[in-house]
Amino acid sequence: MTAESTRGRFIVFEGIDGAGKTTQIELLETYLRERGRKVFRTAEPTDSTIGRMLRDALSGTVSRTACELAALFTLDRVSHNVDPENGIGQALARGMDVICDRYYYSTLAYQGSETDAKWVRDMNLNCPEIRRPDLCVFLDLSPEESMARISHRNASREIFETRERLERVRAQFYRVWDELPDENVQIADAARSIEEIQTDIRRMVDRLTVNET
Repeated sequence: MTAESTRGRFIVFEGIDGAGKTTQIELLETYLRERGRKVFRTAEPTDSTIGRMLRDALSGTVSRTACELAALFTLDRVSHNVDPENGIGQALARGMDVICDRYYYSTLAYQGSETDAKWVRDMNLNCPEIRRPDLCVFLDLSPEESMARISHRNASREIFETRERLERVRAQFYRVWDELPDENVQIADAARSIEEIQTDIRRMVDRLTVNET
């Protein structure tokens, strides 16, 4: 990757809760900036009105069905893509690398494990304003390790942070990967050291540059 490369790339991070996405995203952002890239870091749910509704539901403050959550996540995602000031499309057009913490894969895994998975998939993949990422990094972690990490956090738990749900979601993630063979999904073992994981991620991102030429 060089500063001369000006086309923005869209990189998504996925994983069950506790997989270490925040840490790895921060390290990748630093790496890219040091190599002369412009970076736009973002996340879903967003900070929009719909995003706040989703956060209330995820925290358990407001009860919503899996279908409601899937529809709200998709609506939030459309706005995330097309927002003229802080949208993914706008950042990519300005030559920025976009790093997003969660995207439609999470909706397909989390909500897809609790309602009609085909409906959730079609709603996202058939929407012309929801763009496909250049790379999805899936930080794979066992539900046992996930729960162990979650137990050491000071923050309150979200509704999906139970072992039973995490097992179901992780299995659904792998079904999603099987159903989307054309997507560039790279799996990294998230049980290793932070440094080992980041080394793998940098190689994945560097390969994007090779494939562009």
